[in-house]
Amino acid sequence: MQISCKWRNPALIAGGVAALILCFLAIGERSALGAALSLDLGNNPGEQTSASLQLLLLLTVLSLAPGILVLMTSFTRTVIILSFVRNALGTQQLPPNQVIVGLALFLTFFVMAPTWNQVNTEALQPYLQNTISQTEALSRAETPMREFMIKQTRTKDLELFVSMAKLEQQPATYRDVPTYILIPSFVISELKTAFQMGFAIFIPFIIIDMIVSSVLMSMGMMMLPPMMISLPFKLLLFVLVDGWHLVIQSLLNSFH
Repeated sequence: MQISCKWRNPALIAGGVAALILCFLAIGERSALGAALSLDLGNNPGEQTSASLQLLLLLTVLSLAPGILVLMTSFTRTVIILSFVRNALGTQQLPPNQVIVGLALFLTFFVMAPTWNQVNTEALQPYLQNTISQTEALSRAETPMREFMIKQTRTKDLELFVSMAKLEQQPATYRDVPTYILIPSFVISELKTAFQMGFAIFIPFIIIDMIVSSVLMSMGMMMLPPMMISLPFKLLLFVLVDGWHLVIQSLLNSFH
């Protein structure tokens, strides 16, 4: 079907990783960071020293790739909401952290697939075919990522960092906002959205805890932990309403 067809493209995930790295490179000075992709050691000591510094900078960028994945995609909101679900159920370490992070990672690939497809088509493939320069590839890769972050960023959060940055010229449109201002604005917007959704997830389970606690107190069973009695009821409610389906559906719809 249509969703499975997207994942049959073997360049999609590679395009996504390349998009993150290219977008990070575009945050700084394009000419300086773009030169880091060149590994020509040269013939004289000066050129070799410069190439060594470029290689060091490239390795630094690659080591920051996990941070880019966490802060510039839908991963932050996804993993927080899934963690809220586990805490609301009170199942301690079930599902385990590996499952939560793995599911959040693949949901991130699903949400970011259109953006990464655009980066792969407009920036990565033309650059690999030597039809555009490194600078133009960085610019083309940055645009889709910025559009995704702008759509998920609240104006209030963006205004906060714009005012704190004290720019000489205030941006007139969203496109004029520097990327180093857009990223933290996007992150705190994602945190706020995740906590709002987490609060909504907690409400029905808190009600169950309150009912169970009230019943136990009325029966004089003060020494029996309410969590021990409420946990099966919360799991039963979550299964009956197909909780994982509802949570994932609401999560994916929140990005639209």
